[in-house]
Amino acid sequence: MKLTISHVTKSYGSQNVLDGASLTVKDKEKIGLVGKNGCGKTTLLKIICGLEQADSGSRVLASETKVGYLSQITFLDQEITVHEELLKAFDKVRQLEKDLKAQAKILESDASQAQLDKYDRMQSMFESLNGYNYEVELKNVFYHFSFTEQDLTKPIKAFSSGQKTRIALVKLLLTKPDILLLDEPTNHLDVESIEWLENYVRSYPFAVILVSHDRMFLDHVCDEIVEIEYGQTMRFPGNYTHYVQAKKDYIEKNHDAYVRQQKEIERIEALIDKFRYKKNKAAFAKSKQKYLDRMERVQDRKEDQRQMRAHFSSARKGGQRVLEVEDLCIGYDKPLSTINVSLLSGWRMAIVGPNGIGKSTFVKTLMKQIPALSGNFSWGHQIDVGYFDQESAQMQSSNTVLDELWNHNPMGTQTEMRNTLASFLFTEDEVFKEVNSLSGGERVRLALACLMLEHDNCLILDEPTNHLDIPSKEALEDALMAYDGTVLFVSHDRMFLKKMADHVLEMDKESHVYALGYEEYMQKKAEDSLCEEVVVQKEKSRAKASFQDVKQIKNRVAKLESLLEVAENELEELRELRFEPEYYQDFRKMDELNESIDEKHNEINHLMEEWEEKMAILEEN
Repeated sequence: MKLTISHVTKSYGSQNVLDGASLTVKDKEKIGLVGKNGCGKTTLLKIICGLEQADSGSRVLASETKVGYLSQITFLDQEITVHEELLKAFDKVRQLEKDLKAQAKILESDASQAQLDKYDRMQSMFESLNGYNYEVELKNVFYHFSFTEQDLTKPIKAFSSGQKTRIALVKLLLTKPDILLLDEPTNHLDVESIEWLENYVRSYPFAVILVSHDRMFLDHVCDEIVEIEYGQTMRFPGNYTHYVQAKKDYIEKNHDAYVRQQKEIERIEALIDKFRYKKNKAAFAKSKQKYLDRMERVQDRKEDQRQMRAHFSSARKGGQRVLEVEDLCIGYDKPLSTINVSLLSGWRMAIVGPNGIGKSTFVKTLMKQIPALSGNFSWGHQIDVGYFDQESAQMQSSNTVLDELWNHNPMGTQTEMRNTLASFLFTEDEVFKEVNSLSGGERVRLALACLMLEHDNCLILDEPTNHLDIPSKEALEDALMAYDGTVLFVSHDRMFLKKMADHVLEMDKESHVYALGYEEYMQKKAEDSLCEEVVVQKEKSRAKASFQDVKQIKNRVAKLESLLEVAENELEELRELRFEPEYYQDFRKMDELNESIDEKHNEINHLMEEWEEKMAILEEN
């Protein structure tokens, strides 16, 4: 046994985080630690590696067992190059390399058997530590995290915080501890890097304990799942998918056992009450009482049912064509990619591509936060765009949670605001917490709550699942699947991509659009059988029409333009009536007038929608 954690408790102030948690770790086990945000997963990892001390309970680590944890890796000197920093992971090997050279020098003057045996032992140790290939291993791991050879020669201070985290992860993997602790290792990684890390961890020769909200990563890597709920741990064999079903089965069986035991207890207690005062049965009643006292009671284990509940809806429908992007060149000081794409109403389009290709830059360009280098894009008729990104999600504010939400919907009532916040797991006094004090997951939930209240008909989402626990991710997926608008999104969460996407925008130096779900897209990509032309044609084929149809459509367009002109003139006349004393002095007449204006607005909207649809068909023919 490499590690034994027994009945550990840990509190912060009045909050009990761990309350009797236990864990055992054997050689080569791959354990996934799961549970809702705030349940104590990271706290348990810190107790395992000695960064935190438990309030009670025990931690027993086998002698000479080395534990590696990402947060333990700090860059004391950020002036040195990445290569110099990563070489520190091989200090033992490099020292042995020096000793070998020194021993070889000794052999030149003293080739005795004793010296030869010493050299042989040192060389065997050097080979067992992969001494002849450590530079190759260093570069292999480093390059798989989306770094280049040039990056090795750069000082650590030249990298962003996310890149530094990836460098620290590379160093941790190269040190090869006996127990490898990984806390959200897939953050800041693109899909290709995540898949490489999966293979690395799965074949890692020692034990691994990882915390991750990436369900596919847990599925592909773990052979054990340990759940933390209500401060206690429960172990399930198998991967994450197996755990989900096994937990459901356990809850049902546990409840059945609890119900059966309660009936048995009631039956025995009834017998005791019946016979305890009868002389010839008193001994029987006493024995039954002892039996009850010794009985190990089944606890009716309840699942934590607190879960985010979101409901996204659009205030108005908007046009069929949501977005047109033509030869849009994006980037900063140099071009990253050129994009051509059409986005139609109701699509859920995933933006995929390697890190650094400009996925976030593209959506920022669409939101006019970054100017385009060339090309153009246009939004369709009555398209209301809601935007979520990690910067807006990590909002800084001294407002309370309630005030922050109210600022996004000043016309809402306190009851509406409190109900919305409760749907996003902010209840009771939590609504009065200062935004600056919120965790990453809480800020994401608050940002999503603000977005939900805007009722836009098109959502642009940049990594919306970052910092969300698995139940919240699943709740967001359900909400977006039921959403009546259009979604354009960036995500590295493959399960989210698999569930959400019905179209894929693949970004490289040029863009390609596929009318496929993410799983089918990846399968065809692996088979090298993607065919964009067929896909595009399939979507555009609906717009093809015969010559006779085109003539009828042109006539209808002319008629619609005439009807629109009449309707807009009538709307203007109705608006003018608001300034007549007959109306503004009589609130009933004013209400009737406003209803007429609304009806005329709706009539114009319907005419415009039909006009846009007909014009789109004409453009394709």
